[in-house]
Amino acid sequence: MFENLKIPSNLIPSDPRFGSGPSLIPIDFVKKLSETGYELLGTSHRKPAVKNLVKEVQDGLKKYFNLPSGYEVIIGNGGATFLWDMIGLGLVEKQSSHFVCGEFSDKWYKAHKLIPWIKTDLKKVDFGQGINAAEVDGSDMICYTLNETSTGVMMSEFPKMKNANTLVACDATSGAGQIYAPMDQIDLFYFSPQKVFASEGGLFVAFMSPKAMERAKKLETAGRYIPEIMKWSLAIENSIANQTYNTPSITTMYYLNEQIKLMNAIGYKEVCALAQKKANLLYGWAEQKPYLSPYIKEAKYRSHAVATIDVDDAVSVDDLIKKLREQKVAYDVDAYRKLGRNQFRISMFHNITYQNLEKLTQAISYAIENK
Repeated sequence: MFENLKIPSNLIPSDPRFGSGPSLIPIDFVKKLSETGYELLGTSHRKPAVKNLVKEVQDGLKKYFNLPSGYEVIIGNGGATFLWDMIGLGLVEKQSSHFVCGEFSDKWYKAHKLIPWIKTDLKKVDFGQGINAAEVDGSDMICYTLNETSTGVMMSEFPKMKNANTLVACDATSGAGQIYAPMDQIDLFYFSPQKVFASEGGLFVAFMSPKAMERAKKLETAGRYIPEIMKWSLAIENSIANQTYNTPSITTMYYLNEQIKLMNAIGYKEVCALAQKKANLLYGWAEQKPYLSPYIKEAKYRSHAVATIDVDDAVSVDDLIKKLREQKVAYDVDAYRKLGRNQFRISMFHNITYQNLEKLTQAISYAIENK
């Protein structure tokens, strides 16, 4: 199928990167990094050049998200997968409740379930459905995922806790920055910078409330076993000093900082509005075409960062994706591998323009309607 397909040049996006994994890093960022010469790459992360960069990242994030007083921006190596263990070991007192709607929220639950000295509570829906978190009696941490990268589900409501001892933790990996979240209702908000924030992997960014930092201190001083690399006290201490505990990727930090500056020039509210506009485009297209349909049936749960679009079985999505890549129309729009669906998964991260998404929809429609 699609052996003779040739996408018209006027339908080819200016940038083919629509993947939900590593983000679209602007080439301008790479050029600007090279212009720093000897002053940044290959220098000590304990010295002013890198510490000033880390501080700029932290200050930029505080401004962008308008973080409440007392919250700290904690940065460290390891990414979100690393944090699942770090959170369970160092922030859950007795029990965590998990609201699962996809592969990554499920992995977070399973990471905590393996820790023998805490209990886990599971609230789960089938993949393709949405779920909103709520307070759970007996749980001192509520864990939810802002945007489930695997399925294209996002939160539509945010829980408020009555129990002052309960921490709220939000995995915002692929939604942070363009899906609104009320920071004053979240004690731990964390993400990886290789999604909306247009950087590379291997780093985590976490916003911690005073209550979350106090919990970390309490559990650590109580003598609980926590590996040195996963101690929140070290992450917090170093971050307050504009450092990371162990050596970070300066390239990752640099790209992150450039993206924060770009998004701060627009503002959180406007970035979220632009994301919704892109989502309206993709889901409207999917509802209009008889051979397409949104995978997420309830509109309120449809992500503004990652769109999942089902395709009629008469069309081989795998064959079409291969052709789109060959002709540099679109890279990495495959469905999440474990879903096994005849589906497109299309990123709408901030650097992906509305105009390029529009061209992508037109190119796909052209291919299917002229096969």
